[in-house]
Amino acid sequence: MISFQNVGKTYPNGTKALTDVTLTIEQGEFIAIIGLSGAGKSTLIRLVNKMIPLTEGTLNVDGIDVGSLKGTSLRQYRRKIGMVFQSFNLINRTTVLNNVLAARVPDLGFVRSLLGLYSKKDKLLGLESLYKVGILEKAYTRVDQLSGGQQQRVALARTLTQKPKIILADEPVASLDPITANQIMKDFRRINDQENITIIVNMHHVDLALKYAKRVIGINKGKIVFDGPSSQITEALLKDIYGRDINDEDIMFKDEKLV
Repeated sequence: MISFQNVGKTYPNGTKALTDVTLTIEQGEFIAIIGLSGAGKSTLIRLVNKMIPLTEGTLNVDGIDVGSLKGTSLRQYRRKIGMVFQSFNLINRTTVLNNVLAARVPDLGFVRSLLGLYSKKDKLLGLESLYKVGILEKAYTRVDQLSGGQQQRVALARTLTQKPKIILADEPVASLDPITANQIMKDFRRINDQENITIIVNMHHVDLALKYAKRVIGINKGKIVFDGPSSQITEALLKDIYGRDINDEDIMFKDEKLV
């Protein structure tokens, strides 16, 4: 369980990104966080793995006070939290499988890590992760030969190879075309359903959030203005979240044939 209690975040330049955030996320939930750019979406998810520290309140994950973690305890805690980025963060000039196996590096000794001496168990786990996202046949292909959607699947497979309890995804489909974006979101939803992994996706586009997430959190200027089932979202609530009527920039596509 993830528990935010009166959490706030103010950056060194004085920017207040989050104010008095209190919410609880249960294990196995699939949550989309929506709002305008700069609303505090990325800040919220990056607090969970302490990529950035909070400045007010408390954040507990499975009874662990995240704010107090540092050094070895922080590294151990992060092993159970996967992160998927908009930019994929892959090594382009090596194979898909090598990228996926990078998730196992923290569990190797120094020499094995340096030489890339992965165990048979690790390799099988990596291949299984590629199978789960539908690109097992690309295991020995160089990453720079893949499409953007395939690269994001590699990033997701790498995260699965950590065997995480939580996956955080920061705008994972923002750079993809509508059809590919749908495919990636289907992957997230299937993994959530089959693996009971908590998935928190920060995204700008309303349509994908409502279609795939089971719960939506809307943020406006650092404050939560909606938290509930996606089925309860109305145009009026979207106006509260975005501070205005939504427009074409907030909707990735309208053609139902692409769904």
